[in-house]
Amino acid sequence: MGQSQPFRATALIVEDDPTQREMIALLLEESDYDVIACESAEAAELVLNKPGHRIVLMMTDVNLAGRMSGVELAHIARARHPHINVVVTSGRPLSQPLPGGTKFWSKPWAPLDVLREAEVTLERAPEMARRWGE
Repeated sequence: MGQSQPFRATALIVEDDPTQREMIALLLEESDYDVIACESAEAAELVLNKPGHRIVLMMTDVNLAGRMSGVELAHIARARHPHINVVVTSGRPLSQPLPGGTKFWSKPWAPLDVLREAEVTLERAPEMARRWGE
């Protein structure tokens, strides 16, 4: 009989700037995350709709490619998957309210912020694994 694979957390990065998207992905991969990167909220929504994902952290910019904003995506993510840790970032003040439990980071943020958030989220990963029956 094969052994079950240990739980490995997944982060969803939603950022239309490829340099920022790659930097965040690299930081999270170094923190033992699997990473799914999207440049639009519409693409990220498709990922969120797929069954069986192990997304525990979503980081999104407010202004994205496509018609939907990161704030709108945050509302969708929190409504469909309330366990996901959501971080919204922007270089400008928000004009829309965020859903409860969502964090806002003003740009520029430091790479250490991403690493700290990754660590805090991973501390909750065993709880997520139990919730998913793993």
